[in-house]
Amino acid sequence: MIFLLTMNIVVCSIDRLSAIWKIIFVKNPLFNLSRFRTLSQKEIFTGKQSPKELSTVYETVISGQFGYTRLEETDKGLCIFAEKWRWTRFGVYIVHFSVILLLLGGLIGSLFGFQGFAMIPENEKIDSIRIRNTGQVRPLGFEVLCDDFNISFYDNGAPKEYRSSLTIIEHGNPVYKKDIIVNDPLRYKGINIFQSSYGKMPSNALQNKKIHKKDPSEDITLNFASKKSGKLHKIKAVIGKPLDIPEDLGKFVIVEYRKSAEFGGQNIGQAYVGILTPKDKDPVKIILPLHFPNFDKMRRGAVVISVSEQETKKFNPGEKSDQRYYAGLQITKDPGVWVVYTGFIGMIIGIFITFFMSHQRMCIEIVKSGKNSQVMVSGTSNKNKLAMQNKVKKIAEKLINL
Repeated sequence: MIFLLTMNIVVCSIDRLSAIWKIIFVKNPLFNLSRFRTLSQKEIFTGKQSPKELSTVYETVISGQFGYTRLEETDKGLCIFAEKWRWTRFGVYIVHFSVILLLLGGLIGSLFGFQGFAMIPENEKIDSIRIRNTGQVRPLGFEVLCDDFNISFYDNGAPKEYRSSLTIIEHGNPVYKKDIIVNDPLRYKGINIFQSSYGKMPSNALQNKKIHKKDPSEDITLNFASKKSGKLHKIKAVIGKPLDIPEDLGKFVIVEYRKSAEFGGQNIGQAYVGILTPKDKDPVKIILPLHFPNFDKMRRGAVVISVSEQETKKFNPGEKSDQRYYAGLQITKDPGVWVVYTGFIGMIIGIFITFFMSHQRMCIEIVKSGKNSQVMVSGTSNKNKLAMQNKVKKIAEKLINL
């Protein structure tokens, strides 16, 4: 569809270009005096001087308002031809070209750009992301380290601002640092890193402590029930490690364990919180209560996820919560964005020229009439005829008063 639209624009532009080209790039434009004589927007008045004397005065005045003027002898007397803004006929072609640039920029971004998602816990780094639509892993060519994550809240508990302190590392050396918030991304080598979301997960200290006590995260077993095939798949999972769901149903990762989770304002007890990334769809946050195995059915997705039998007593309720945040980042690259910007700028310029400027042509004929001279002022334009008619009246008034 994009190709057909582009070809349509190109063919239509080329079809009309030859005629416009002859009008714009002619050295001595042709003027049809008879056409100016028959125009309705013309002013006729009497001058007291001879045609030659009036033509000298009038040509000076007209040359100050028009880029091109020419004095010719006619069958009845003298005539001053003038015109300006021939090039404005190219306005529509600028619009056409800008549309092609917009389509081309979108195509470049689609073919050579990408959009992905990554979660970086505090004090950890990544060097690749997972592409949103395909699920493929794409290396970035450098490492992104999350030095710190800070969040502030309103009085009602809603998040006010969350900020990630990121460092770009190349060949083991930090090369760029920036704190990012929503709508203020980090940009590096054509790649944009946006603050998208956040979440909580056990700290390194807590994870290391539990490993010596047989970390319960090593014994998590999840049920994946496929609605299409009706099969139930049991897979062991570990907090923070993504896993592939059978039947090409996407990927899933548990990001945290909550001792007291809430849903719709209600306490649903112990639960895991995870991110499901279905194939060709956006990631979805999922809550998996330990005591409600059918909870995920309310989502009505292609796969229903639940927790198999879990010995929750291994989690110590009296232990102090020691958690850290992870930063949810949206990472994009669009090499066609400057082509799109150029197209938008060109479209604005082209539209302004097309609708607010016009190719204007004027004729002042001076004919001997007894002892006086009869003067006819007429003009035409390829657009905005009313404005040209007003201009003819103003110029005629100015010439009368000379």
